[in-house]
Amino acid sequence: MEHNSVTEGALKALEHTATDINLATTWVGWLSLAVFIIAYYFIATEERYEVNKAKPALFAGTLMFMLIGIYFAFNGLSPDHLHSELENLILEIAEIFFFLFVAMTYIETLVERGVFDLMKYKLVSKGYTYKKLFWLTGFLAFFISPVADNLTTALILSTVLFTIDKRNIAFLVPGAINIVVAANAGGAWSPFGDITTLMTWTAGKGEFIDFLYLFPASFLGWAVTAFLLAISVPDGEPAFDATTESKPVVQDGGMGVVYLGVGTIIIAVLGHQFFHFPAMWGMMFGLALLKLYSVTLEKGGRNTFNIYINMQKIENDTLLFFFGILSAVGALHFLGFLEYIHDLYGMIGSTSANIGVGFLSAIVDNVPVMSAILKSSPEMGIDQWMLVTMTAGVGGSLIAFGSAAGVGVMGRLRGIYTFGSHMKHAWTILVGYIVSVFIWYIQFELMGLY
Repeated sequence: MEHNSVTEGALKALEHTATDINLATTWVGWLSLAVFIIAYYFIATEERYEVNKAKPALFAGTLMFMLIGIYFAFNGLSPDHLHSELENLILEIAEIFFFLFVAMTYIETLVERGVFDLMKYKLVSKGYTYKKLFWLTGFLAFFISPVADNLTTALILSTVLFTIDKRNIAFLVPGAINIVVAANAGGAWSPFGDITTLMTWTAGKGEFIDFLYLFPASFLGWAVTAFLLAISVPDGEPAFDATTESKPVVQDGGMGVVYLGVGTIIIAVLGHQFFHFPAMWGMMFGLALLKLYSVTLEKGGRNTFNIYINMQKIENDTLLFFFGILSAVGALHFLGFLEYIHDLYGMIGSTSANIGVGFLSAIVDNVPVMSAILKSSPEMGIDQWMLVTMTAGVGGSLIAFGSAAGVGVMGRLRGIYTFGSHMKHAWTILVGYIVSVFIWYIQFELMGLY
């Protein structure tokens, strides 16, 4: 092979085996990294440019692999390794994509049946004070997110919050922050409560029960932050007129959908744990059950629902964002950039690196950070994999756009819950983050309770 037909980078690549290729220092490596950084700038400044984050993420993720394909073609490299990487990446994305797809379909069906409208009414009609509503919405966020995922939970409860009082900023801002922190903390101790935990679980870094051991650290960290935030919540209670606001009625089959949703989660967990099916397989089975349930309602002459209409209401931009960002991180992995993460773990130690992941995930978003760590795959025990799962999830709350839940609530409470209003209370989240890490250290490292 003549030198002028193959670049120096390609020659170096040919010297490696198919599983040890490194293109980070070639032109395609630097160009792909530039594409990733520019795309991430637009993701982080979504509110400023009013460009949904799914667009730059999907553009970057697909373009980066196309650039790699062009590089391989121009330099006469065998495409076998690239094809293998793409096949594995598609499988990884599909497991997460379809899991979320089913979960969101269930949520939208519950919304359509009026289950959440009833929840809103019960909260407002009780005559609770602002402080009590603050604690209730946070408590619900913490315990719903392990089942419904943190993004969906945050969106639902932020809507509840806004319904309670649309003008009281002193209540809405700390309430929104509380929901985001609670949703992220609650999602950290469930394999499907957050995208990062779902990724860790499906990657085989921990069993279902391993994540449950994070409950004390997650709960106490959120509780400390909530206690500090509650100080700024105003006294008094929102206005409610029972003569003009009627109690919503749950439509036919609403509670049946609730039970099917819980059953679907159980099937997904048991199928993955004992029969080694991908978690999304059990979820898709649950989707089939939901469809059959709608047919049963129809045959019984009751008011049924159209599952396909409910699917149209799914946050498709969220699904496409995850497709794009996971593809982009997959490209960085293929190019060899993630080897530097592996080296960093070796230099400063797993505990220090995993604690730092929390701060990084607040800036970069926890999904690509966790994806990068999983692909670099540093050698760690269960205790360290649980630590990074927790810090990536909880740490994403430190900055408003550091997590999917935060981004979702910023969109739902536009002009109220902003980057600036969040940062005024960020110190309370930092205190909770430190408490979570401290509890983890006592439980996992000193007492060995896991």
